[in-house]
Order: sequence, then C-alpha cells, then structure tokens
Amino acid sequence: MATAAFEGGEDIAEARRLARSFLTDVRNAYGVPVSDRAMGMVQLVVSELVTNARKYAPGPSLLTLEIHEGAVEVTVWDSEPRLPVAQAADPGRVGQHGLEIVMAVCRSFGMHREPVGKRVVAAVALADDPLGDEKC
Repeated sequence: MATAAFEGGEDIAEARRLARSFLTDVRNAYGVPVSDRAMGMVQLVVSELVTNARKYAPGPSLLTLEIHEGAVEVTVWDSEPRLPVAQAADPGRVGQHGLEIVMAVCRSFGMHREPVGKRVVAAVALADDPLGDEKC
C-alpha cells in the first residue's frame, strides 16, 4: 500500500510519481504483473482524482493505492461532502471531462460520503485482457 496526504499546494505530478513508483515496486519487488497500459491508466486516474479533490474540496486530501484482486484500487478522500457528477457527453465542451474519463477506463468506480467529506474509489486492472474485452 502507498499513501500520500495533499494539502493543496503540491504538484499533481507528485501524485503520478507516487503511483508510478508504487506500481514499479509491486512489479519488481513482488513479481506482480503490471502492464504498461495499467501503469499509464493508473497515473491518469490518480491525476484526475487528485486534481478534482484539489480543485473542488476546501481542505486536504488523501491518496491511497492498494493491490486487490488483480487491480490497483485508487482511493482519494477529500473534505467536500458533495459527490461529483459526471456531465453528459458533449464533444464541444472544453474541460470537465476527467470524471467521465475515469469512469470509462476503470474496472469499477464508486463514491461514498464519509462522516467528514467523501471517498472516491476506482479500480484499474493490472494485466491486459488478451481479448481486449475488459476495461482497465
């Protein structure tokens, strides 16, 4: 497991570096297969979720990465209790596509209110589906 707390001033690249380092360690130290696609998708999901927490929550956020049933679970807690809502697809809209992207590329996605704030959890499969049928 890897965890990082963000107060709002950190560069989102730091969160992506943590994800890359965690998956590299999982692959090298424990022999868990991590595809290049999974490496990229996890960094994308981390970037989008941490960016949303930083942008819309008034306080700190917490990023946790865990391996569970062949996937990495990316969890971001923040202090804003309102759950995010994915907007309807609109190719003419500039920006605000992050949640749509995360939901499209992940094996599973969920949001939960907490006693303080909310928790967003997205799971990305670590190995490629040989038939190309499975989402990340």
